[in-house]
Amino acid sequence: MCESPDDSGRTVKLSIVIPCYNEERTLKLCVERVLAIADEKLSLELIIVDDHSEDNSYTVAEELHKTYAEIHIIRHDKNTGKGSALRTGFKAASGDYVAVQDADLEYDPNDLKNLLVPLLSGEADVVLGSRFLSSGAHRVLYYWHSLGNRFLTFLSNMFTDLNLTDMECCYKVFSREVIQHVNIQEDRFGFEPEIISKIAQMRLRIFEMGVSYYGRTYDEGKKITVKDGFRALYCIFRYNAHIAPLPMQLLIYLVIGTISAISNFCIFYLLYSLSGSIDIAVPSAFFLAACLNYILCISILFKRGVRWTTRIEPIIYLVLIVLVGAADLGLTKFFLAKGFLPSEAKLIATSSIFFMNFFGRRFLVFPEAAPRPWRPQIEPKM
Repeated sequence: MCESPDDSGRTVKLSIVIPCYNEERTLKLCVERVLAIADEKLSLELIIVDDHSEDNSYTVAEELHKTYAEIHIIRHDKNTGKGSALRTGFKAASGDYVAVQDADLEYDPNDLKNLLVPLLSGEADVVLGSRFLSSGAHRVLYYWHSLGNRFLTFLSNMFTDLNLTDMECCYKVFSREVIQHVNIQEDRFGFEPEIISKIAQMRLRIFEMGVSYYGRTYDEGKKITVKDGFRALYCIFRYNAHIAPLPMQLLIYLVIGTISAISNFCIFYLLYSLSGSIDIAVPSAFFLAACLNYILCISILFKRGVRWTTRIEPIIYLVLIVLVGAADLGLTKFFLAKGFLPSEAKLIATSSIFFMNFFGRRFLVFPEAAPRPWRPQIEPKM
């Protein structure tokens, strides 16, 4: 049984957000199992967010709403994905704590009461479930899914400095103040790496506990695909790389810089072959490659608007590329004067300005403050 933090006997309210898309076969039983965990110290608010289901899920939800006062229904006008449904549900939640519950019966709602314990005792701000820590029952399915999940969790941990075992687990319980403070951007299954990244950056007290798992097959309605796995991989970089340690950022920029450098060289070679002018080919190639570099930087590595406004930031970037571009042109001409072929001179110049490009972007265009300390487990009393 759940106990309130002060043992005063007050009732704790748990809001449970249930994203639903084409779950007419399992929604009713799922809701009934969730409602069964309520007791004299735990009241429930169930928020079913129907993501424009094409079956009778919304009709089932309406019937449940008529039967149980604890149930609220929100319906999307179009299908936008699990992350979007959760974002809608979190905004509507009014409980002390907010949990995620899929409608597909893969998880046991009784585990939610266990996940609440560290929150109720004041030890945690967020409690995450893990299918790999539990000694309870597990249906054995999909080895490659499991392997992919472990890889994504490992990669996420490298960026967040957490030691989670199951980033992709559905069960997550938050204090309402925490989850309603998070700006969720992902509409689909990218929600999982995004939320882990953002709560880690808030330096909260994050706990992980084992949960049971009864995985279903694709014939039974499982929806996550390989495409979602690649999206999750991208999201790990997108939401974490901007505060990663400098060596990791440099490694990521090495990939971005290599792509930009290859583009720079190819455009230069084309323009020089057509015009025969170094003064035209070098600046033009550098500028176009710098535009590509900027797009890759804000998509993967750096965060926009950290120090400068979205209007000022491109101007700062333009100043940087003018300076670096001048260095690129000067170095290319220098090596040409030394007897190098145009292609060789350009390649050496482009390689030489790599670190100037990276450090200029990291500390001038996209400066990021060092992460703040983790919230202490035992905070000093004032």
